[in-house]
Amino acid sequence: MAAPKNAKSVASSQVIMTQLVLPSHTNALGSVFGGTIMSWIDIAAAIAAQRHSNKEVVTASIDRLDFVAPVYKGWVVNLHASVNFTSRTSMEVGVRVDAENPKTGEMFHTASAYTTFVALGSNGKPADVPELILETEDDKRRFSEAKERRANRLRNRPRSNDSKT
Repeated sequence: MAAPKNAKSVASSQVIMTQLVLPSHTNALGSVFGGTIMSWIDIAAAIAAQRHSNKEVVTASIDRLDFVAPVYKGWVVNLHASVNFTSRTSMEVGVRVDAENPKTGEMFHTASAYTTFVALGSNGKPADVPELILETEDDKRRFSEAKERRANRLRNRPRSNDSKT
């Protein structure tokens, strides 16, 4: 079956973003603040979502963020972001964060996150996004896993009446 006319490949919107951990990014232990990593994840994911949709996007959620290892001042942080799944107006973007010790050349998996972005039209309302073209087995696996995560998100989404007593 042929892909829809405006569909885009996963590779066409992937982002590789590199940051240097400066003293202003660190805490008293010399490791980077988790909030700094979260900000970089949000930026890398937003760029991937914008590339895919060719629209302005807003962060709808971050499902889960696991910090696996600390990152220290002077190290290099590499963020890899890919659109894993699209629905009518939203996209799940997966971000993997790796740190590099420039003195030893060692690489460390530091964090991973799944984010959801909504594309906005010129009226500020949610807008349709292109479907994904799944070219590789990895693309297909990520799409399938993201589809399941989306179903879980929708099942567990708070309803507007849940907070009222």
